[in-house]
Amino acid sequence: MDFKWVVRGSKASFAGALGVVLAGVLVAGGTGVLAQAPAGQPQRQGPPPPPTPPTAGAHLEIVDGSAASYRVTEQLVGISFPNDAVGTTPTVAGTLGIGADGSITAGSKLTIDLRNLKSDQEQRDGYVRNRTLETEKYPYAEFVPTKIQGLPLMIPTQGQTGFQLTGNLTIHGVTKEVTFQGIATYGRDSTVAGRAKTSFTFGTFGLTKPTIARLMSVDDKIELEVVFRFKRS
Repeated sequence: MDFKWVVRGSKASFAGALGVVLAGVLVAGGTGVLAQAPAGQPQRQGPPPPPTPPTAGAHLEIVDGSAASYRVTEQLVGISFPNDAVGTTPTVAGTLGIGADGSITAGSKLTIDLRNLKSDQEQRDGYVRNRTLETEKYPYAEFVPTKIQGLPLMIPTQGQTGFQLTGNLTIHGVTKEVTFQGIATYGRDSTVAGRAKTSFTFGTFGLTKPTIARLMSVDDKIELEVVFRFKRS
């Protein structure tokens, strides 16, 4: 009776010890196998890389996703409330350089192709292109920045900042100094995106107010907005 009990106890102890040894071998020598995800399941990824540190100055180049729009309040015949006429062009190009001291570097310029302006009314678009802007003679609006305010000297690579960008805007062959008020958002992918606005009157650039059918009056204020997307280099 006692002998049989001792034998069974030994088998149980041996099996337990063997299990411990095998588990140790698998853990020690087969870690890579155990760490792999089952087939068809995504591997576990680590945390995202830290953002690029801020830089002293930046060179920015316009990329796809930028656009420029005008907005003018008009009063239509037979309608008792004003309407905002909005025309947009997706053709914006150029570069903006900011020096280490916060100054605008030479060669900075943004160009807007006015020939591609479109609103919700073809009749309005034809008048604006042919009579107001005379795009056959003056196809582009050009903005040459001269000063930027509101940005820290170390240009960030994440977050948002407001800014004021002053420069010389040329439309219809006339050049005037204007200031854009804007906000910029800095991305981890080295992009700087945002929007900026300025306003002026038709007379500022010698423009003719539209006078088309069903249009009773046009406000004298023109709002110009640029939605920008820069690539940082």
